Amino acid sequence: MITLKIDHLQKHFDKKEVLKDITFTFEQGKIYGLLGRNGAGKTTLFNCLNEDIKIDSGAFFMAEDGVERPVGGEDIGYVLSVPVVPEFLTAREFLKFFIEINGSANGLEGLSTDTSLDTYFEFMKIDAEDRDRLLKDYSHGMKNKMQMLVNFIANPAVLLLDEPLTSFDVVMAEEMKQMLRQIKKDHIIIFSTHIMELALDLCDEIVILNKGYLEEVPKEHLNQTEFKDRIIEALKGEDDE
Repeated sequence: MITLKIDHLQKHFDKKEVLKDITFTFEQGKIYGLLGRNGAGKTTLFNCLNEDIKIDSGAFFMAEDGVERPVGGEDIGYVLSVPVVPEFLTAREFLKFFIEINGSANGLEGLSTDTSLDTYFEFMKIDAEDRDRLLKDYSHGMKNKMQMLVNFIANPAVLLLDEPLTSFDVVMAEEMKQMLRQIKKDHIIIFSTHIMELALDLCDEIVILNKGYLEEVPKEHLNQTEFKDRIIEALKGEDDE
């Protein structure tokens, strides 16, 4: 089993301590719901794990069968809340370019044929008539689908999903939830959201980011109402940014 271990991670901006002491172990095969009020630091935590920003102190690393190692770029897939895609390319051109560029590094050789591309489009439920459209003409939700697709193809050990379903309609969101459940056995999936009902529906474990600390809210022996009350209680008092 692969785990992502975070050990006393800290991050501040000027005088504001956003992440005061983050210590947690995430396990393969689970979807973790990362809950927190707006401004709690969920995106900051993701940016630290993706090494987009430098941490102030602490550490994070991968562990497999008791052997620890640093987190590599290939270990992390990060789906941003605002999708970033090359709008001057069609969806097919983007997918082919991504596979050709990343193929050798991530073991994706041989997947650049049109047939393989269409298999991926079908997996992501992107209709045939949309596959050769320019990405600039895609809706926000469709761009988010493409962003998620390339991360699925890269097959990282850890998937960081920052509010990924908020741009989807009801049907799209349900499709994405089913896909995440389908692939979770091979990944550590950390799903950031401020929508409690979504986390309860999708996630195996709930962790709360509150006042700069990360804590798990166990589901065992709690009914739905009791569990919601525990989460709300854990989030009380968080300062808005």
